[in-house]
Amino acid sequence: MMDAAPLKIAVPKGSLYADSVRLLTRAGLDTAGLEQPGRQLMVAAEGYRFFIVRPTDVPVFTALGGVDCAICGYDSLAEQGLELVELVDLSFGACRFVVAEPEDARNSAEATYQRRGVMRVATKYPAITQSYYDRIGVQVEVVKLHGNVELAPLSGLAERIVDITATGATLRENRLVVVDEVLASTARFVGNTASVRTDPRIRALAGSLAALVS
Repeated sequence: MMDAAPLKIAVPKGSLYADSVRLLTRAGLDTAGLEQPGRQLMVAAEGYRFFIVRPTDVPVFTALGGVDCAICGYDSLAEQGLELVELVDLSFGACRFVVAEPEDARNSAEATYQRRGVMRVATKYPAITQSYYDRIGVQVEVVKLHGNVELAPLSGLAERIVDITATGATLRENRLVVVDEVLASTARFVGNTASVRTDPRIRALAGSLAALVS
C-alpha cells in the first residue's frame, strides 16, 4: 500500500493522552510530534495523521469517518452508542461508573422512590444512566449536568448521582458513598467500520497493540 493515503488516528486529550502516545510509540509509530504538540490539533508523520480530539468526540470522529481508527475510553463509547468496531481492550485508564448518594441519606432515595414512584438522578452520562436503571427496572428522572455532579444530592437537586471514578476520592471528600456499580471502563482501540474492512494497516496496528497489552 505504498500509495495509500495517510492513516488517520484519533488520540484523546486529557487523562488518556500520555498513555496513548506511549503505547503507539511502543507499537512502532513515529509519535515525536505528539510529545509537545502545543496548540496543534493535527500532527503529521510518515504514513500517519494524528488528530488530538476531545474524548467525548472520539466516537463521532471514528464512526462518521473523520478518522480511520482511534484510542477511546469505553465510557465515551458506551455513552455515544455509535456504530464502530472495538478492536482491542488496552487495559489502561481503568475507572468505573458508580451510583452514589450522601452518606447520611439513610435510605431516603428508596423512600422517595416509594412515595413518588420515580427517583431523580444527576449525571454527565444520561444514556449510560438510563440504560442502567432500565436494566434494574427503576423509574428515574435523569438530570444531565456538565460538571460537579456531586453537588446535585448535596443541594437537593437529585437523590443520587451516576458518575465515573477511579479512586473514589472526590466522592469521599464530598461525603458521598457508593451504593451500586454500573460498569467498568478502560481505554479501547477502535476503528471505523468501513476502514477496518478495507485497510489492513488498522488490523495490523490492532495486532501490535494487542500483543503489547496481553
